[in-house]
Amino acid sequence: MNLPNLLTVFRIALVPVFVGVFTIPSSWTHFACAGIFALAAITDWLDGYLARAMNLQSRFGAFLDPVADKLLVAVALVMMAGAHANLWFSIAAVVIVGRE
Repeated sequence: MNLPNLLTVFRIALVPVFVGVFTIPSSWTHFACAGIFALAAITDWLDGYLARAMNLQSRFGAFLDPVADKLLVAVALVMMAGAHANLWFSIAAVVIVGRE
């Protein structure tokens, strides 16, 4: 386990945190979820940068990185589609998740 792989695993660990925060009935949860998603995006960039800069690319990281990305995006879209029952939003979420 190198640092880029640990960042990828951390990004996967953020998924249940995102879900938990999203389900809290409070006015601040949308901002917290946006922050969690932004943190995940930063770690996505950082793990790729470090893997290339430090020559720490691995087959495990090459497999897990896209899985972590797709997992977070899919969970976020499903949570938002469930919270905001709108036909057009739901169709967009289904298309995006189905494409992944």
